[in-house]
Amino acid sequence: MTQTLLSLGHGYTARALARRLVPQGWTVIGTLRDDTQFDAARADGVTPLLWPVDFEEALSGVSHVLSSIRPDDNGDPVLRVGRTALAQAKGLKWVGYLSTTGVYGDMDGGWVDEDTPLDPGGIRGQMRVKAEAEWQAVEGLPLHIFRLAGIYGPGRGPFAKLRRGTARRIIKKNQVFSRAHVDDIAQVLEASMMQPSSGRIYNVCDDSPAPPQDILTFAAELLGMEPPPEVAFEDAEMSPMARSFYSDSKRVRNERIKQELGVVLKYPNYRDALKAMLAEEKA
Repeated sequence: MTQTLLSLGHGYTARALARRLVPQGWTVIGTLRDDTQFDAARADGVTPLLWPVDFEEALSGVSHVLSSIRPDDNGDPVLRVGRTALAQAKGLKWVGYLSTTGVYGDMDGGWVDEDTPLDPGGIRGQMRVKAEAEWQAVEGLPLHIFRLAGIYGPGRGPFAKLRRGTARRIIKKNQVFSRAHVDDIAQVLEASMMQPSSGRIYNVCDDSPAPPQDILTFAAELLGMEPPPEVAFEDAEMSPMARSFYSDSKRVRNERIKQELGVVLKYPNYRDALKAMLAEEKA
């Protein structure tokens, strides 16, 4: 039986998932806001669809749905126009919603898992909590929520900034982040699609939370460069959004994706990932 994924907001992570599914014979339909991106989508074997969509038409024949679209001040954009169609859709086996570990808030470097109470301090985290609740409120939806740590991978790493001389090692006491390589996110999503567990929530991250300056230092070492100078967080010139990323410090547990989905991380730590990314650049 043909499997068809409707990818709402077909961006960086969804493209990585499509690269796994299309060779297996899946039909992947990806919504995009700009038709100038259509040719690139088709080159990946993805059928492009201009957002916003007619949901009743878009969901016809679809077995799986992934939403990567961020909430806004008015809630979740997908549910604002597609709630009824999603609730009434026939044949949906799996629905995935990409959220963020920002829903847990600041833990001062402590550990969180999927059962940790949600307590976001920033507006973006609060919007995500609200959006998760909106998705959970759609009756009968085979929903799976994925709380993603900081996403990186090809084209989204420290090497370009180091080469441009724009990278900064910003130092904030006790600051630590968890991260997830995009290829590992994609394999988690695929594993969940193969064994749905409606209502389940998964943290998606690697095994090695680390201070942000450690990643830059290691990347500079791989490039044979001196690491950029350290800048105290209090003295750093940053945009409000960039500064907000430093408001939360936590370590994220990922045992559930391993125990329930059988995932073996391709990149369990940033060192392995950065080595592989640099090798791919040179290939």
